[in-house]
Amino acid sequence: MLLIDREKEDISLLGKGVRRAVAIVNHLPRIGYLAQNGELRKRLTEHEKEWVCPKGMTRTIYDQGDYTMELLTGQILDDSEENPEQWLILHLHGGGYYGRLHNTYRDMAAVYHEISGGYDVLSVDYRVAPEFPFPAALNDAVSAYQWALDQGYQSDKILIVGDSAGGGLTLAVTLYIRDHKLPMPAAVITMSAWTDLTKSGWSYEEKFHEDPVFGDSKETLVYKEGYIIGNDPTNPYISPIFGDYTGFPPMLMQVGEREMLLSDTLTVAERAKEQGVDITEHTYNGMFHDFQMGFMLYQESRDAWNEIEEFITRIKTGNSE
Repeated sequence: MLLIDREKEDISLLGKGVRRAVAIVNHLPRIGYLAQNGELRKRLTEHEKEWVCPKGMTRTIYDQGDYTMELLTGQILDDSEENPEQWLILHLHGGGYYGRLHNTYRDMAAVYHEISGGYDVLSVDYRVAPEFPFPAALNDAVSAYQWALDQGYQSDKILIVGDSAGGGLTLAVTLYIRDHKLPMPAAVITMSAWTDLTKSGWSYEEKFHEDPVFGDSKETLVYKEGYIIGNDPTNPYISPIFGDYTGFPPMLMQVGEREMLLSDTLTVAERAKEQGVDITEHTYNGMFHDFQMGFMLYQESRDAWNEIEEFITRIKTGNSE
């Protein structure tokens, strides 16, 4: 298990401390079980306080019937006006296809808005398992992208981003967009993307005892089958690790070195590079699943967000260096 650090590991002291805390919480009796299988997150989400929108930002909620979306802007949105020059970040949250949008992801949307210099951020509260298996989440995310186009956002000014299951969904949506001849987005960003729902990658075994979030248990969200029930898990819209990335826009993929999902990112990044994609992949030494949720708390998370900020700037300026 993860409580003993490797010698001479290049990681901040606070980063190590957070990693230890994550491991302890996820392995406590009962609490650990609830944390690992998503039940704790679900309960906390159901009882969390109303999110307070940061000063200078405005949140507008859109009811799309099957799902809702939250648009974070830097000013009051006037539905009668279109702004073709405005950039948009389409934000797809994680949660193993079981978790819904919650306040940590709203905080994440605010960070995206801030580091991008004021991009609108559209967070999609897509339908989740077990009530709504595949393709519900994909359909909702594609619908949200089409909504953005209908509102006047230009595809070459839209970035699609996501973490964990949301990272896999980000890739699946972009595959769908390309395959169905919709205009492609400007770029893709993933954090700890879950791309292999067959769980066949080498890191699922090699990192099983190292991963502080999903390790040492097969009762976690990684092993829940409610999203793929009745479907072929090798379908690239379910497991993008099996996809073809020809024609993709620039991609930034971040992952922690101690994740069971490490091979999910590395395999996609290698395949995308072979297929001619402008791909930046960064494995953060000693880090764990979704470590970026530490925001500015410790050095590794700060570094990750700085890298994202630099990538967004590069996309906006058209600098390929």
